Amino acid sequence: MIASDFSFIIPVFNRPEEIRELLESFCALESPKTFEIVIIEDGSTLDAKRIVDQFQDALKISYYAKENTGPGHSRNYGMERAKGRYFIILDSDCILPPPYLEAVLSKLNTCYVDGFGGPDAAKDTFTDLQKAINFSMTSYMTTGGIRGGKISVDNYEPRSFNMGISKEAFQATGGFGRIHPGEDPDLSIRLKEMGYQLHLIPEAFVFHKRRISLESFYTQVHKFGQARPILNKWHPQSKRLTYWFPTVFTLGFVISSLVACVGFYEFLIIYGLYFLAAMIGAFRNSSNIIVAFLVLPAICIQFFGYGFGFLKATLKLGLSTKDETLLFPNLFFRAQ
Repeated sequence: MIASDFSFIIPVFNRPEEIRELLESFCALESPKTFEIVIIEDGSTLDAKRIVDQFQDALKISYYAKENTGPGHSRNYGMERAKGRYFIILDSDCILPPPYLEAVLSKLNTCYVDGFGGPDAAKDTFTDLQKAINFSMTSYMTTGGIRGGKISVDNYEPRSFNMGISKEAFQATGGFGRIHPGEDPDLSIRLKEMGYQLHLIPEAFVFHKRRISLESFYTQVHKFGQARPILNKWHPQSKRLTYWFPTVFTLGFVISSLVACVGFYEFLIIYGLYFLAAMIGAFRNSSNIIVAFLVLPAICIQFFGYGFGFLKATLKLGLSTKDETLLFPNLFFRAQ
């Protein structure tokens, strides 16, 4: 494969400055600039057209503006109009390192697959909070392995912040569904069910900026937790005990805190040692003591938000006969 075979698909919603940073990183790629970039403005009131126009001479960009239909449908919209035969889907808050496309080309030319994903990382210029949340989301000490932090092909599910899919596979599956979040593992599972191979390319990482606060981080991971039981219902073969880990961790912490009130500190000490190890890991990763301390609320929010969302959604689905689109209307965009 060559660079001109690729179309990069990027939905954006009210974040023009993110697009500027991302397009600047495209200009710095080590590969020939023969690839196509497809930007889909998803009903933004603050659009990125003026910024996109500034890069038209340096990059081959197609720009589409449409009503707000969510990231999944917007990615489908872009892939339906893209000219490449292989699509790479990125979030607008990502930045590409210069060797990114070369890493993808090297892998696909050596061992072609119809779908791949890559990890995310924090850049040195990111804020302390962004680095702490990145550690929480990607570290082996939390649940980071499921995002592409480990080399595992059997159960690997690419995430749409950094995901490749061939035109053939997109057309065969119909692309992303209406659920959000959860549209990327849903597509990954359907690809595997149809016999397509999905690989992790560790070298094809992106810097994932995540313009986020602790409050919005909770909202995000809570939705992640709610979406997973729905995916388990749709794809029973994808169920894993590890999805219960944040719930068990959170309930265990609450119980440990309660029993500590009556003099039993042993379990709470175990949690304390875990958090200390996480702080040490974050400090070694970032060489920043502030990041190490910010990891504590980030991990607690991640586990509690996801765990509570997962437990609540599991109980709702188990106790109700209603369709999941009625039980969780905030997780589904309207049908197109």
